[in-house]
Amino acid sequence: MWYNNNDIRLEEAPTPSPGPGEMLVKVMACGICGSDVVEWYRLPRAPLVQGHEAGVEVVETGAGVSQFKKGDRLFIAPKVPCHKCIYCLKGHYPQCSAIKDRLPGGFAEYILVPKELVANGVYRLPDNVSYEQATFIEPLACVVRAQRLASIEAGQTVLILGAGMSGLLHIQLAKHKQCKVMATDANKRRLELARNFGADHAADAAADVPEQLLRFNGRKADAVIVATSALSALKQAWETVDMGGVVVLFSVPGPDKEVVVPINDFWRKEIRICTSYYCGPQDIEEALDLIENRIIKVDDLITHRLPLKDAGRGFRLLLAGDESLKVIIKPQEK
Repeated sequence: MWYNNNDIRLEEAPTPSPGPGEMLVKVMACGICGSDVVEWYRLPRAPLVQGHEAGVEVVETGAGVSQFKKGDRLFIAPKVPCHKCIYCLKGHYPQCSAIKDRLPGGFAEYILVPKELVANGVYRLPDNVSYEQATFIEPLACVVRAQRLASIEAGQTVLILGAGMSGLLHIQLAKHKQCKVMATDANKRRLELARNFGADHAADAAADVPEQLLRFNGRKADAVIVATSALSALKQAWETVDMGGVVVLFSVPGPDKEVVVPINDFWRKEIRICTSYYCGPQDIEEALDLIENRIIKVDDLITHRLPLKDAGRGFRLLLAGDESLKVIIKPQEK
């Protein structure tokens, strides 16, 4: 139970029984997302059980559930769109105005899957996709959506600011699309990982990033993906995007931070700012396919595997950021 980043408690609760249309599943692995540690985003709903990147196994099905059975290995979307509202009809599935049911937090031994999610939000795991790999489906789907909204395609130069877990997924996907990729980070270990995962050039975020980009590419970037909440990265994004290019706000600073956008300069250069929040069903399907076919490699991104009782340590590791990338909680292990 998450009260804040410094107050995470192991609490006992009755194991629920599934009603009609519902399922009881046991959580085999659940990743800690970068958004899980963002207090301004999570505190309004605290206390709560967090965790939305879960690989699960079916324990029991309720009346009327015939498509799944005990032992089935699944990924379940944190929420599903209605496909009928004005936002869904425009393809803005994350902004669906009719979402009611959400997946209960995955940092638990068992969770009760609501009827709507059983009907429309469940994805079977292929035999060659492990529960740990399943924890990357949702974060990768968010990356897939962001790059699609930004119209990233072969031949473009992509600058990725931040080489944490999301940044490394962005690198792999952009390279799969045959882009020229440069990544930045303040952490030397993450820069080495950026190179290992395909970045053509990796640069210290504290250096003169615009100058390094020009030396690497000969011009500015077609797309700049901001995969860090650091204000300095936003300033670098404005300085490194080429005319006719796009800045993708994948991560954002806190709402108390003031961001100055050079709008007059962008107007003249026809620069687009693209925001991307969460993902849609097609993005989840594509992400699962990318992981199943080993196009995007995720195993080497896992740095820590912890039992449920050590979830607080997992949050601290992610907050520190110096030695962690993907921290996975495994509730069935002691």
